[in-house]
Amino acid sequence: MLDPAHCLALALAAEAEERLDIDLTLLDATAASPALEEVELSDFAAVIVPPLAHLDTSDSCMVEAHAQQLEALLEPCRAANTALVWCVSDEIYEFGYDKGAIEESLIPSPESPWRRRLVAIGDRIRAELTQHLIIRVGPLFGLKGREARLPDILEALVAGTEVTGEEDLFIGPTPVDALARGLCGMLLQLDNGADAWGPYHLSGIEPVSDYMFVSTLRSQLIQLLEQRGEPVGSVGEVTAVAHPQGLVRRVLNCRHMLGTFGVHQKPWRLEAERMIERWLDLRLEQSR
Repeated sequence: MLDPAHCLALALAAEAEERLDIDLTLLDATAASPALEEVELSDFAAVIVPPLAHLDTSDSCMVEAHAQQLEALLEPCRAANTALVWCVSDEIYEFGYDKGAIEESLIPSPESPWRRRLVAIGDRIRAELTQHLIIRVGPLFGLKGREARLPDILEALVAGTEVTGEEDLFIGPTPVDALARGLCGMLLQLDNGADAWGPYHLSGIEPVSDYMFVSTLRSQLIQLLEQRGEPVGSVGEVTAVAHPQGLVRRVLNCRHMLGTFGVHQKPWRLEAERMIERWLDLRLEQSR
């Protein structure tokens, strides 16, 4: 697993600790790093690259570094017969899809050059590597790690800070723990002979606007604080803002992953409540 500070890496590490059938190595490596050259990829069944989030606001340098990292893996993975698993943010669909859920067969056709760079990388992966998974995921949230998002929102709210959410961006919030469990299940089936390489989608159940997602987190936080007898009057407000592109629906159809691997979507509301309760527990422990 590349990028050990990413929330997906931490979720995978936690999942691997509880199992006997997964060995996980976390490697801090970039395209310019010698760490990749020092690793024998033939020792591994797969290399996992976490998603680059915030494509709506990322600069071209970040996207180019991500693309170069993937390019640096193509030949080593092919030579070692090691699968490449690339997780991709649903933001690769720049303008979303307003005619329903986005099927795996719908290849993104963005206008922005940095998104087109990533689409071209996806084309190369499909063309050059038989053993590959391209997993497009909804916006991730978790308890810790880079791109976890949830701790930042909760810390801002308990500090009384206003938090914004885009009211015309519709998404499928995705618990990072669910993605980690799904990846483990998929890779184990593939390692045991399943021939089901290709693109898949995974997101949380019940698409909502980004504003409603953040508002729900606030409501759950207040409810859990009240249950603990803690004051809630100073909790920050959530303000709706407009998405720069207007109405955008990024709702992923995940039936192919369910039908192929039996990986179910998780209800993000329940997962969020569990995470918030755990976050409050950790906060209480740290204050003692």
